Amino acid sequence: MGGEKVLDSWALLCYLERETGFEKVIQAFEEAVETFLPLRMTMVNWGEVYYQVARKFGKERAEEIEKLIDTFPIVLVDIDRDLAREAARFKAQKKMAYADCFAAALAKQRKAELYTGDPEFKSVEKEVRIFWLRED
Repeated sequence: MGGEKVLDSWALLCYLERETGFEKVIQAFEEAVETFLPLRMTMVNWGEVYYQVARKFGKERAEEIEKLIDTFPIVLVDIDRDLAREAARFKAQKKMAYADCFAAALAKQRKAELYTGDPEFKSVEKEVRIFWLRED
């Protein structure tokens, strides 16, 4: 494995909901702790996790999950102009959700591997290294 890793919201929700592929997210967490190389996630993707939990389980549960995420070896990345521009370029050229474009942009910008199971990311495989949490 080795090198930087970016999580999209799909990866974190996969872990939280114990869906197929969650063991690979656990391995990424363990490796991040062992190597002192934290995983990265954009604030947009973090917000996507928060709203999905809040919509499905309510605000209290979303706040609990927020506290839990704060204990994970994840650095949350603020959006600056360069990252927003790269995400906008993906959105203009690919059929992807805008939040997914931020995860792809961060992975491209940092030359990192993107952890996901979301098939939308197949469209950026030539530009971004994808680590598939599950194969459908």
